[in-house]
Amino acid sequence: MKVLRLHAVGDFRLHDEPIPVPEYDEVLIRVKAVGICGSDIHWAADGSTGEATLTTPSVLGHEFGGVIEGGEMDGLRVAVDPHIPCETCEFCLQGHPNLCPDHYFAGHPPTDGALREYIAWPMKSIIPIPDSISDEGAALLEPLGVAIHTVDLGHIKPGMIVGIFGCGPIGLFAIQVARAAGASEIIATDVLPHRLEAAKRIGADRVYLATPQGDERTQILADTHKLGVDVALECAGENSAVETAIETAKPGARVVLCGIPTVNLISFKASTARRKGLSIMMVRRMKHVYPRAIKMVEAGQVDLSPLATHRFPLTEAVEAFTLAQQRQGLKVIINP
Repeated sequence: MKVLRLHAVGDFRLHDEPIPVPEYDEVLIRVKAVGICGSDIHWAADGSTGEATLTTPSVLGHEFGGVIEGGEMDGLRVAVDPHIPCETCEFCLQGHPNLCPDHYFAGHPPTDGALREYIAWPMKSIIPIPDSISDEGAALLEPLGVAIHTVDLGHIKPGMIVGIFGCGPIGLFAIQVARAAGASEIIATDVLPHRLEAAKRIGADRVYLATPQGDERTQILADTHKLGVDVALECAGENSAVETAIETAKPGARVVLCGIPTVNLISFKASTARRKGLSIMMVRRMKHVYPRAIKMVEAGQVDLSPLATHRFPLTEAVEAFTLAQQRQGLKVIINP
């Protein structure tokens, strides 16, 4: 089978490798679609994400769906949860597997991900999908799941004003999920006009172009009668977006930080956050959300189709990563 391995920063190489043989608790999946995530871009461009670094040629890709081959479930179309917790630590037993310290994650070296034709993966992390969800849609359920978890941490209630700071795929999904949670008004910011256009199409009430000077903060406060937003969801991975979320949050608001910064540091004015008495939450992946994600798609509360804007075969993965790093379009999909 064809396998794409990252050997060093920007050094992708296509390999021929044996099709994996599933263990007793695994199934073999023919990979149909893989979404390129912001963390994948960090691996490719920096050779690291957070404190983790690339030490051996690795296969990226954790947003994926495919078809089971062989066994009793042969032909079953599935989405895949890329996170495998230990299920025995205190965090897993308390219902927080996303906080498990003894886990592994597809596409997070040294665990190989899905940028290959076949992958063997634990059966417990396989989620069957209905015919109404495409192969690309199966891959998009992972970032949708992160958006659902982000909105959950925001404790959004009917009638609230919600700010989405960063309109990449997770931010665009968060707009839809926040609306389903009861938000009466949703505002959104981004540095890219085409993403703001997508935010408007997908349901944002007001959009603001983010500037280096932070002009959008003044505009948001003016448009909310100097009160700000009830819940601020930062989905950009940029410190300027964090600062905007803090500056435009109401006193007593919840600020949820979802984006992964390129530089492993987040900063904001402590005095502003302290005087407002803000509750600041950090997003660690997601938990128990795939069934909800599928139900929201089936109910028409979330539309997956506008997100996948570019598609490439595995042999053109370098071009796919280049386009994703340039932030053209929305979600770049690789079809192995």
